[in-house]
Amino acid sequence: MMNMSVVNKEVQIGNIEVIGVSSSSVFLIGDTEIITLSSIFDTPPESLVIGPLVPLAPER
Repeated sequence: MMNMSVVNKEVQIGNIEVIGVSSSSVFLIGDTEIITLSSIFDTPPESLVIGPLVPLAPER
């Protein structure tokens, strides 16, 4: 048996740097009870072009 104790305290975020994002991603800070994800794609598959990923900012 495993006993677990969770103590929620205040979270302070000073700075966040996002280097890149994938085609399906979730970025969370803090608590959440429910996450609902959905996707609708009304483009015909033959017109979909998937190319290389482009970073948001140049690497340092």
